[in-house]
Amino acid sequence: MLRPQSVSIHLRRFKHGRNHWSMVRKKIFPKDRALTNFDEFYGSIFGIRWKSMRLALLCEHKYMALVNNFGDVEKTTQKLEASGAINVRTLYNITKERIEKGEFQELDRIEEKFTKIDERLKSTMARRQAEEVQAFYPQDREEALNFIPESIEKLRPKKNAEDLPEEEPEVDNRRMIDPEISEGLLEDFVPATRIKGLEDWVFESDHYKYYTTNADFPLKIEPEEELSFPDNLHIYTYERGNVSRFSSPRRCITGSFSHYLLDGASILPPLALGLEPGDTVLDACAAPGGKALLMLQTLYPNVLVCNDIPETRVKRIKKVMRDFVFDFEENWQQKRCFIIHEDARLLREYKKYDKILVDVPCTTDRHCLMENENNIFKPTRLNERLKIPELQAGILENCLNLLKVGGSLVYSTCSLSPVQNDGVVQMALSNAFRESGISVIIKDLSTVMKPFYEIFRFENPRGLKYGQMVIPFLPSNFGPMYFSKMTRIR
Repeated sequence: MLRPQSVSIHLRRFKHGRNHWSMVRKKIFPKDRALTNFDEFYGSIFGIRWKSMRLALLCEHKYMALVNNFGDVEKTTQKLEASGAINVRTLYNITKERIEKGEFQELDRIEEKFTKIDERLKSTMARRQAEEVQAFYPQDREEALNFIPESIEKLRPKKNAEDLPEEEPEVDNRRMIDPEISEGLLEDFVPATRIKGLEDWVFESDHYKYYTTNADFPLKIEPEEELSFPDNLHIYTYERGNVSRFSSPRRCITGSFSHYLLDGASILPPLALGLEPGDTVLDACAAPGGKALLMLQTLYPNVLVCNDIPETRVKRIKKVMRDFVFDFEENWQQKRCFIIHEDARLLREYKKYDKILVDVPCTTDRHCLMENENNIFKPTRLNERLKIPELQAGILENCLNLLKVGGSLVYSTCSLSPVQNDGVVQMALSNAFRESGISVIIKDLSTVMKPFYEIFRFENPRGLKYGQMVIPFLPSNFGPMYFSKMTRIR
């Protein structure tokens, strides 16, 4: 006779896949880390203005169209103008004439109370450092006990008054160490100053130490008198508030593309460089190649050297040149445009270049908030990110050695960080003077940038020491872009 068997049911809970919405919602992405970092840092630096910058950074930025002189120039310009685009050179000249006549009123002036960067940065650094030190190294026993997990704390035996011995226990002297005859005593023990496993840890606040205000080198600042806009350069934009998109580039009769799309603020560093016919020019960190292409479109450089380190970035430069420069492989690359693969800190062609563009690697603020791929805010790239100013200063310092006496250099980043901007310029100029005796004149670009006020939103010059900065602003959503021009005098 069969007997019924008892059946036991075991419930098993299956986990969702990593792409399931419930798992994705819990995950902290690099762009989330970037936004948290910017909210704390830039929020304290720029105050209430950070809200509008933040909104603009999280929205799609505006582009400009650089017409390719090696394609169908007339046909391309006619098509762009028919879509409502405006020639930037024409707009610059018109605004310049209005300024000279006294008709132009400065737009969106910023109050001085929002530009005290030094004080805000010092207080931010002090607060962040105190928070980190307190979190990792508690100063008293009560705070140290907070690091003990509850589960371990519960395992400790309870001590009551009844459990305590009435008399002191006898001391066993047989295990005592004689200090006179022994080495490596317990009394030589030095208390730990760092938590085990965090020997290579770098505090976030260490990033701010690169920003200094003490000038230990001769510094001269003089206004830039003129900004030349080459006649061969055709750049188009839409007016402020117009969010129309440019059409995609098309192939011309020559096989080259009709126009190149780039962030509008990217045109300013090459223009500020002041290229002249016959110049020998170095683009020290050229990838992806937009600024180098713009300088080539002026038809001014006698020699243009484009450099970058990673192989993938060098390939991007070559691709841009092949796509936009007619007969590049057979003609230009052999005579006037050279692409090299070197660390800009190790280039040794001293005093060779008339003009140098130093568009250094940076946190690329807009990219960090929009993309997780290749994001500098990945946890595995923490040390790399915090040491960015040191890398930038090393590149700028060496490029000053490559510049001829009387030549000009423009340093630029696409970051809002005063540490990576004015802080790096300060550090590099100090190191260059101390190590090589190099002196420069900082060019104040405030006056020559005024005709661009109807296109870009600029940071108030009183909030900057050595350069200009385009800040994100929703009606004209370009940038961020910081740039500083200097001329070598010794």
